[in-house]
Amino acid sequence: MTQQNPRKTIVIFLLITFAISAIFYAFIIHTGKIMGGRGAFVIGMMWSPALAAFLTSLIIKRPISAMAWKWGEARYQLWSYLVPFLYSFAAYLIIWTVGWGKFYDPEFVGGVAESFGLEKLPKVIVIALYIFLTATYGMVRSMSTALGEEIGWRGFLAPEMYRILGYTKTAFITGCIWALWHLPILLFADYNSGTPAWYGFSCFSILVISGSFIFTWFRLKSGSLWSAVILHASHNLFIQAIFTPLTLTSEKTKYFYDEFGIVIPILSLLVAIYLWTRRGELPAPK
Repeated sequence: MTQQNPRKTIVIFLLITFAISAIFYAFIIHTGKIMGGRGAFVIGMMWSPALAAFLTSLIIKRPISAMAWKWGEARYQLWSYLVPFLYSFAAYLIIWTVGWGKFYDPEFVGGVAESFGLEKLPKVIVIALYIFLTATYGMVRSMSTALGEEIGWRGFLAPEMYRILGYTKTAFITGCIWALWHLPILLFADYNSGTPAWYGFSCFSILVISGSFIFTWFRLKSGSLWSAVILHASHNLFIQAIFTPLTLTSEKTKYFYDEFGIVIPILSLLVAIYLWTRRGELPAPK
């Protein structure tokens, strides 16, 4: 395997990532919707880092097999699933208890019941069934898109940076890049919850940068790309597909819930700080 300057490799990867992503930025911004093109545009965007990682590997003559495809220890994959559930569930409990939003949204639950053909069942059973099916079988779909990002961010970029920068700088810088990568669709499409752009991006940046500390820690500790994939998929699943749509909103809710409100970023930050205190457990850079 040809040895390359890590800094040069990182620059090549980032240039290709943003070049490919720009194609899908344009499509999404043109439609104004994150799900424009029946979701094909956002899937293309999410797979841009993976394609960039593959192309960069070809350019530097590094085998794609070097990106930690092994499964790793099951305990890390289990925690990778549970950690996003725990901080998102805690966040929504706070939101529902304080009154920034309410559990549950009758219109959403009614739509779920109708789609399942279970209109006559008690709503609590419909909700439980929806959460169970989404949190289990829904992970397959969520992982299929999260994989595209994580091959690039934690499969390729984070280990490359870790070689020269260590954990703290790697997690922070990749988190900043990750946040900026989302910025065009946050500013010029509907990837937000209706708050002012500065507020939504500030909350989102705290969430993504702290998430980078979480994802990078698990990726390096487990030695497996799949830890980051499961973390990312679980995060998207519980927030975007379960807790946010189940929440009955008012005008103030958008400032507190979802990825663009303040509550989830604060709890994610607390998890990130805890894992940062355990950075000494991580393996030495290779």
